[in-house]
Amino acid sequence: MNLFGKKKQEAAPVQGGQASGIQVLGSGCAKCNGLEDAVKAALAELGQEPVVEHVTDFVQIAAMGVMTTPALAVDGKVVSSGRVLTKEEAKQLIQEARKLS
Repeated sequence: MNLFGKKKQEAAPVQGGQASGIQVLGSGCAKCNGLEDAVKAALAELGQEPVVEHVTDFVQIAAMGVMTTPALAVDGKVVSSGRVLTKEEAKQLIQEARKLS
């Protein structure tokens, strides 16, 4: 039942049982938006398309094992939570998660 006109958030694309892509997990606060900006800048430096999904559904966030936000997930794996990363930190975590050089 769709109460009060709330939109249902679509699940992330799935490949091999895991979500693919980059996800920022959080309520949409200033810290979450700061993390999203740093991640987009890191992706641009890595030559990847700066597409970031912002997940605000706390049920989905908790299902990923995240208890503190903002958090960053790369291809379905949470690589950071509870802090705003710098562009360089985000770049390093994305490279490690995707085995890029």
